[in-house]
Amino acid sequence: MARRSLRETAPSSLSDQNLHITAASPEELAHAERRVARQVGFFHHFGIYLAVNTGLILLNLMGQHRHWWSLGPLLGWGIGVLFHALSVFGRFPAGWKQALIARELRRR
Repeated sequence: MARRSLRETAPSSLSDQNLHITAASPEELAHAERRVARQVGFFHHFGIYLAVNTGLILLNLMGQHRHWWSLGPLLGWGIGVLFHALSVFGRFPAGWKQALIARELRRR
């Protein structure tokens, strides 16, 4: 079985992606663009978090301090990054509110 090179498969896969994009409605396209922008924003935030906290930990290790002062920013900012990740990636399934309402109505 012969393997196809990336160059052989790239044009067809790119055209397939373009077909999906052009087949989407303007509302679907706008929604997808917003979701991608939110994901990119999260990864940007997470990269800065990692870079800054790596520097703070290195400063902490190079100093004469006996306690880990760098844990404060690491944990505090980490909580913010966690909530940012949940807001971007942690979605409830579609119709979860309606399912909860139906469950409450069945309880009666």
